[in-house]
Amino acid sequence: MDATECLAGIRLMPVLALRDEAVALRLAHILRDVGFRALEITLRTPQALSILERLARALPELILGAGSLRSPAQITEAKDAGAQFLVAPGYTETLLAAVNAERLPFVPGAATGSEMLRLLEAGYRLQKFFPAETLGGAPALRSFSAPLPEVRFFPTGGINSERLPAYLSLEAVAMVGGSWFVSDEALQGGDDEAIGAAATEAWSLAHG
Repeated sequence: MDATECLAGIRLMPVLALRDEAVALRLAHILRDVGFRALEITLRTPQALSILERLARALPELILGAGSLRSPAQITEAKDAGAQFLVAPGYTETLLAAVNAERLPFVPGAATGSEMLRLLEAGYRLQKFFPAETLGGAPALRSFSAPLPEVRFFPTGGINSERLPAYLSLEAVAMVGGSWFVSDEALQGGDDEAIGAAATEAWSLAHG
């Protein structure tokens, strides 16, 4: 099912690949306190599902999603871990059928006009655009949005603080995803002040 309603009002989505539950919990508290209401935990690490489950228990006020979805089995696993929405870099008919069966909000990926039209026909107005910068960035989305005014985009990949305003200035962009404001060095070093400052700057830029 389309994730437009589930993620309404989200302008910047932290997209996080995490390996340590304690570190993830600390980071989630920081991001929540800054003002972030939703986090995407990517299924790129062996610990992703256990981290998702831990965060869902500890911070029920957050809207938690599972990203980098690739298989129907991961849909069930993510749902059981507490995911409230799913994100994929693309889509297959098998994935669409499995997501619909579970009735979870889903942001499928599209990189071409044909893919965007197919997803729109299937009822998905909110679509991921990844890797955004490699595919042409904000200018590409401006071009796609002209003949496809119904589609709203969630671009991720290669976006940073300098590129963010160009994306968010487009009516077709619902939200942007990224991790540039979460420094691995600061995270592993326990520098919560630096993490908070960077996250605050990113959040303010997105909501200014």
